Amino acid sequence: MAEVVKMPKMSDTMTDGVVAKWHKKVGDKVKSGDVLAEIETDKATMDFESYQDGVLLFIGVEEGKSVPVDEVIAVLGKEGEDYKTALESSGGSSSGSDAKPAETADKAPAPVEDKAPATAPAAAPEKPAAPKVDLSSIPATVIRMPALSDTMTEGIINKWNFKVGDKVKSDDSLADVETDKATMEVVGYEAGTLLYIGPKEGEAAPVNGIIAIVGKEGTDITPLLQDAPAEAKPADAAPAAEATPVTEEKPAAETETVHSDSRVKASPLARKIAKEKGIDINAVKGTAEGGRIVKKDIEDFKPGEGKVAATSSTGGETQSTATAPATAPQSAPAKAPIVLPTVTGEEKFTEKPVSQMRKVIAKRLSESLFTAPHFYVTMSIDMDQAIAARNKINEVAPVKISFNDFVLKACAIALRQHPTINSSWLGDKIRTNEHINIGVAVAVDEGLLVPVIRFADGKSLSHISVEVKDFAQRAKAKKLVPADWEGSTFTISNLGMFGVDEFTAIINPPDACILAVSGIQAVPVVKNGAVVPGNIMKVTLSCDHRVVDGASGAAFLQTLKSLLEEPVRLLI
Repeated sequence: MAEVVKMPKMSDTMTDGVVAKWHKKVGDKVKSGDVLAEIETDKATMDFESYQDGVLLFIGVEEGKSVPVDEVIAVLGKEGEDYKTALESSGGSSSGSDAKPAETADKAPAPVEDKAPATAPAAAPEKPAAPKVDLSSIPATVIRMPALSDTMTEGIINKWNFKVGDKVKSDDSLADVETDKATMEVVGYEAGTLLYIGPKEGEAAPVNGIIAIVGKEGTDITPLLQDAPAEAKPADAAPAAEATPVTEEKPAAETETVHSDSRVKASPLARKIAKEKGIDINAVKGTAEGGRIVKKDIEDFKPGEGKVAATSSTGGETQSTATAPATAPQSAPAKAPIVLPTVTGEEKFTEKPVSQMRKVIAKRLSESLFTAPHFYVTMSIDMDQAIAARNKINEVAPVKISFNDFVLKACAIALRQHPTINSSWLGDKIRTNEHINIGVAVAVDEGLLVPVIRFADGKSLSHISVEVKDFAQRAKAKKLVPADWEGSTFTISNLGMFGVDEFTAIINPPDACILAVSGIQAVPVVKNGAVVPGNIMKVTLSCDHRVVDGASGAAFLQTLKSLLEEPVRLLI
């Protein structure tokens, strides 16, 4: 009996998924455990495996299309079995791309009225429709813009590492893509010839938009691009892809008119949604780079809102200069005039576009600071014993232990004793996390990344040290992936290596607290009634007052202080 396959719920926040790629086509035999498709969720792109054997009878969604969780996406059964009964019983529809008999008809014939005459005048012969091409038979693979973070809506091609006509391997990095989190590599996962490049360097492409095609040299890729919007012109393409002539857009100075939307900067998805909703895209104000209209702008659009004229931008750095006059007017006092030397100079500045990462940092931290009521608790910690313990440990440890590793381990133990600090504000409820995942802020050229040490309370100092060093190296090399920075329950920001005496940090949502760690200062301290040299480190805990009260924050710091001042307790 035929069985329907539904869109699975692959994460706790997933509401729909995009079928990035089908690994099977209608008629293929499928075994339990075979990968049916790649599904893009709100977190990452994952393989979707079949849980039954059979023949793939029906595919209900095309590649690149979004489907709600629990919606039918395919049907498996015996070869030749009627799958429509299974679809009807599940509330599905047999209108998928592979469901049409013999792939020849796009629509069912119109019903004939009972009162129609038996014979009708012969209509003029219609031009036969061009046969539909089976895209799965084309020896080429479409590479789409992947969702590289949970908040990403589009990516900017920072650099192409290959050009059309180059041979590429399955593990080659095709391009560097700038997202709202970082600049990361996009791997094609296919070997062959690079037949097509979509967006040029510096241009944006929406998530799941076509950015490249890899396949057999000389392949006609025109059918693969037929569904691509007209404005998605290739930056470059192999000669075989030019089988169908493409009309180029004229420069804005030649053809721009008041009522034309051909020159409006908008993503393909935004244009599609605007067309479906009957929205005049000229009336929509774009919020993306250079006034570009994206999906969110269409969804947020309300009739009657005027569009603010956008100023053109080159996307590069802009300099403005003004030269001061060569001579300044001088007063003429009656006696002993003071003659000042003439000073000339040039007033200048440099501007550059805000990066995707910096935009997200600004948005998230502004929301945190102005939404969560912050309060701060500061404590001084005597680090004499920690310094001595670190020196002893590093004599025998397989890796060098840093003071940050000590702080991270101490925080993990203290969080186990003070679960309120390991909580999150969720609006109508407070979540107390039973697992301890500590984010460690790492500075990179574009801004700040926070990779996560998971289950930190169960790891040794050496284990923590290895993970932190690996994250730092991969962050600077732009090798981190979304899974590395998601899921923190508490965050540490350490500026001690810069000699900072004291500072406060903004909470990293959805965490309820963040610890700001300063440098160790050699200062005079009073011990046993005598003033002696000491090593003091100040830490400041930023707390979300909706979740944590002052007493809870202070109690956590007391525990942290006792652990660092008697570091042998970290080894128990």
